[in-house]
Amino acid sequence: MASLWRLSVLCGAQGGQALCLRFPAVRPAYVSAFLQDQPTPGQCRTQHIHLSPNHHAGSKAASLHWTGERVVSVLLLGLIPAAYLNPSSAMDYSLAAALTLHSHWGLGQVVTDYVHGDALQKTAKAGVLALSALTFAGLCYFNYHDVGICKAVAMLWKL
Repeated sequence: MASLWRLSVLCGAQGGQALCLRFPAVRPAYVSAFLQDQPTPGQCRTQHIHLSPNHHAGSKAASLHWTGERVVSVLLLGLIPAAYLNPSSAMDYSLAAALTLHSHWGLGQVVTDYVHGDALQKTAKAGVLALSALTFAGLCYFNYHDVGICKAVAMLWKL
């Protein structure tokens, strides 16, 4: 990478444009079409390589998703003490929904960051979706047929 940078410095020097156009070794290897910028006019055919695809740039949906994640996180900060102070069925189901959604988004981000390959990433995201659905169903079942999340946590703290 340093050698490519030094070669680009040479291309920026006076008369360097002809040097860059003659030798193909000066241009960086093409990683893939969607990871690179178009060359700027007057520059030495260098291209910037991005680490992640920018397919959500300027998307309002991505911004709303980010805001939703933050709202659920802040909601959990108030919901957990409220559930401790006022254990009820509504609190149990609210906790089940908020905790499941929060963990689903967190695990989805882990898959996005660490699982590579389209087919493998789709499979992992389907697994996260199935795990989240199973978790929510299990928490709802526990709330309906047993003591509920709030009372269960209180019982654990009594031990």
